[in-house]
Amino acid sequence: MDAAAQYAFAYALTTTAGVRSLLALAAVAVAAHLHWMHPPAGFVWLGSATAMWILIGVAVVELLADKVPVLDHAVHFVQIAGKPAAGAILVGGSVHAQSHELLIGLMVLGALNALGIHAAIASVRGASTMTTGGAGNPFVSVVEDAGAIGSLIIAFVAPFAAALLAVAFTIALILLARAAYHRMRAARAPT
Repeated sequence: MDAAAQYAFAYALTTTAGVRSLLALAAVAVAAHLHWMHPPAGFVWLGSATAMWILIGVAVVELLADKVPVLDHAVHFVQIAGKPAAGAILVGGSVHAQSHELLIGLMVLGALNALGIHAAIASVRGASTMTTGGAGNPFVSVVEDAGAIGSLIIAFVAPFAAALLAVAFTIALILLARAAYHRMRAARAPT
């Protein structure tokens, strides 16, 4: 994979990490373990059997916990730190940067991207909770799962297409988050 494809791949991964961080990490671990990708020296551990199985296990827990009202909010709260960390690791594990300084800068950008996506998802999830009392959150979670799985598949097959989809997703998510914010604000306004 050339440098441009690595950057596109990393951007798509960090955008996905903003939705399902552990799933993105597990996918990269599986790909590294099966030698479909080759992480830089400092991130070779991602391809170890131990890391792969642990990440698969916690990804399954993340997917299941996100379907349980109240528990889903606890998971999202914990991931305020987890998603940026995953974004940084995903960049570090997928980009062969020309210098250590460049890699650190790209990892920071990946972390910020994952955190920004997480914040937008949280506002949409908050609107779902307010309007459905949390009953709609499992449906939202299934949609998030499908989107994350689909984007991961596309990222591995066509990184540039995945990056373009990530940009489109980010724009759509910002518009949804903005609408959710206005809806929540209107619901809280005194009548």
